[in-house]
Amino acid sequence: MKHNKILVILLFMLTFLPFSLLSQGASSRQQINAVEGLIERLLPGKSSNFKVEMLKSEEHDRFELESVNGKIILRGTNGVAVASALKYYLEQYAHCQITWHSTNLNLPQTLPQVKGVVSKKTPYNYRYYLNYCTFNYSMSWWDWERWEKEIDWMALHGINLPLAITGQAYVWNEVYKQMGFTYKDLMSFYAGPAYLNWFWMGNLDGWNGPLSEAWMKKDSELQKKILERERSFGMTPILPAFTGHVPPAFKDKFPEAKINQIKWVDFPPVNILDPNDPLFIEVGKRFISELIKTYGTDHFYTADTFNEMKPPSNDSTYLDKVSKNIYKAMAAVDNQAKWVMQGWIFVYSGSAFWGETQTKALLNAVPDDKMLILDLWGDHKPAWAKKNAFYGKNWIWCMLHNFGGNNLLHGRMETVASDPANVLNSPNSGNMAGIGLTMEAIEQNPVIYSLMLENVWNDQPIDLDKWLKSYILNRYGKNNPNAEKAWNVLRNTVYSNEKDYSARSASIIAGRPTLKKNANWTYTYKKYNTKDLIPALDYLIMAADDLKGSDGFRYDLADVTRQVLANYADTLQRNFSKDYAELNYKGFKDKTNRFLEIISDMDDLSGTRKEWMLGNWVNDAKKCAATEEEVPQFIKNAKNLLTTWGNENSDILDYSWRLWSGMLDDYYRPRWELFFKVIDESWKENNIPSIRGVEQQLKDWEWKWINSPKLYPTEPKGDEIEIATRLYKKYIVEIKATFQD
Repeated sequence: MKHNKILVILLFMLTFLPFSLLSQGASSRQQINAVEGLIERLLPGKSSNFKVEMLKSEEHDRFELESVNGKIILRGTNGVAVASALKYYLEQYAHCQITWHSTNLNLPQTLPQVKGVVSKKTPYNYRYYLNYCTFNYSMSWWDWERWEKEIDWMALHGINLPLAITGQAYVWNEVYKQMGFTYKDLMSFYAGPAYLNWFWMGNLDGWNGPLSEAWMKKDSELQKKILERERSFGMTPILPAFTGHVPPAFKDKFPEAKINQIKWVDFPPVNILDPNDPLFIEVGKRFISELIKTYGTDHFYTADTFNEMKPPSNDSTYLDKVSKNIYKAMAAVDNQAKWVMQGWIFVYSGSAFWGETQTKALLNAVPDDKMLILDLWGDHKPAWAKKNAFYGKNWIWCMLHNFGGNNLLHGRMETVASDPANVLNSPNSGNMAGIGLTMEAIEQNPVIYSLMLENVWNDQPIDLDKWLKSYILNRYGKNNPNAEKAWNVLRNTVYSNEKDYSARSASIIAGRPTLKKNANWTYTYKKYNTKDLIPALDYLIMAADDLKGSDGFRYDLADVTRQVLANYADTLQRNFSKDYAELNYKGFKDKTNRFLEIISDMDDLSGTRKEWMLGNWVNDAKKCAATEEEVPQFIKNAKNLLTTWGNENSDILDYSWRLWSGMLDDYYRPRWELFFKVIDESWKENNIPSIRGVEQQLKDWEWKWINSPKLYPTEPKGDEIEIATRLYKKYIVEIKATFQD
């Protein structure tokens, strides 16, 4: 009888405990299967040319390549390492390239053989990927098909520690129902699908919500697929934890609870449960328990306190208690829990709050081996040197690079090529344990991400001259001297290493119309002389006939053309603003008409690339809805995020600007037309132009556009090379003359 009871208990555990708590992750066979599936998806019909084998686990991941009996043998210490071996083979032997788009997989008929055994080892335990913001600025509307491609991309590029925060709403809904809350109690709590990650970070409640329970269920099923696939490669997904953010109805349900309110930007204050309140650990434990029950765990949890907000107190005992109780809630359920914290608070504008005393209080409350810090903006504003390498904690050097999904050309090649290895080898870098990508959005500036991930299998700085030559060959499929000259120009202009504000640069086209040089989040500062970029376009035009068969070349030609036109539009804006000030009506009219013409031409150019079409973003939002009632809500979410971000008077206006087809001709151009119309009418009536009252008219127009259910084309139109060449001939003489002056 006693043995029967034990058997019943064991069966219960096997039934209800998640797989990852009962094992050490995916088996060798599961990881082999995962890589074989990737090969077939990536190279359909060619997978029989490869054989996958596993190496014994080592301190640092390693892969091997070898040719045996005509087959390419891919070996690795886990699925990620084996997938990385495949990428290495494709780049180094077949001269292919794998990016988010414009991938080159034109393999030769007979695959090149590997001489001897090639072995590569990474110096980094952790290769981290994603930012909370990426889940909305890029991934708001992703389905499983798109996620599958991204997870393949992650494996190929050596990522082993991805953030995995999809499906949270479902878990929180279950937790709060267990605590006696109704769905009605929570409607004002859940934000809309394009804003969930600021909701998870505790910045806002309810904006563009609520979420239906049908959508939460759908999102949860997607998360299960994501986690299963990531784990099958041997990745370690990072799940969310509780940081104190509670619903407005929490005070009604628990009137004795101690709740603080903190405010982010211009959104209403949110409710934060005080860490000293006994309910804090109770709620945290409930969430982790339900999370593990639903998704299993790999023992890494993300939690970020006071994201871009000032804590209620700078007292070290308070900050110590916050950290202790966040970690206690994790460890009470999972004694192997490790806390992953973004280091954004140490470099953001409120970083002055975090003196040595406050920083130590927050970090030292948790054992060193139980916390991992992301130095989120290592490529521009590293915190590790100022924070004494985070006082003994393991930490990861990260490249942030992109803000809001903005899609003009920028980056710092020299930094990305050298800093990870230089910091790794520094005697002052403490327990640096990895590198990572923490961009707010992806699918732009592919060269910067390819370069950054080249560091994964290197412990020395990358030879940028050699690497860039290889990048060009792999991207275009052949060598071309004009293409190489173009990239040398790009390297020394848009991708130069001069320090620049926020590592971002915008075009005034995307800003709310103004006669000033900058508009809110659209700063037009360039770290290079705009005329110095023009030769890159000259050289690409010269290379077009030879490289027209390369999709990567087509993408790059369109991208550089768009950048040159955007720079010219910025110059025109400064010049017509000067005409306005000098009461030069004819000059003002001529330049504003040309300015509008450029916007429409850029729209045509962007419309040749599926990646640059508003229609796909909005249509994907529509498809993401779980019910018909959600369709207009989700479309509004999609449009709102890219424009005012918040309401009509939002301080985050145009933060997530995109120079996309549809956005250019249907949003940015009409705003400028309205602005010019007000000036023109005033000029004709009074001879002295005025823009009084125009801002409110613009706000009203923007809000009407956001709330419109209008959809846009989803299929590209026209040929990139034909349109880029036509625009080059149309504008290049006047651009060169203008920039020369």
